[in-house]
Amino acid sequence: MPVAFTIAREPFDGADSAALRQAQRDELDARYGRDDHEPGDPPTADSVPVFLVARSPEGAAIGCGGLRPLTGGGAEIKRMYVAPEARGTGVSTAILRAIEDEARALGVACLLLETGTEQPDAIRFYEREGYARIPNFGPYADSDISVCYARNLD
Repeated sequence: MPVAFTIAREPFDGADSAALRQAQRDELDARYGRDDHEPGDPPTADSVPVFLVARSPEGAAIGCGGLRPLTGGGAEIKRMYVAPEARGTGVSTAILRAIEDEARALGVACLLLETGTEQPDAIRFYEREGYARIPNFGPYADSDISVCYARNLD
């Protein structure tokens, strides 16, 4: 039976948001064996005006994702993460769809994202969810560990 959960906007720098983002960073540090695996400017509360947190029925923060507007149009998905105990329950897809809905409400026509070569699970997820591989963009253009995707929101 799928796990019930809720998804709502929360502050990027709130305690639970920060804990989820740190858990994501810890996992990526372990996968890449270093702590400098993200090219470009790190996301902040100012640059990620939409940040969503998924919560279990008990109120535990179990996943997150944000939306960072890009200069010149579009927006980038940032800090998608689901806690290991909630993976495989539909939380990641629900967060992604909620981010897409937020983007549409803001008039965003295209979403971009970056994941990495050591994240085959993320690569499979985004491809399954309709994102198409694109040339690395912006700060990821020269990164040998970045894999970029885009999806037009119709």
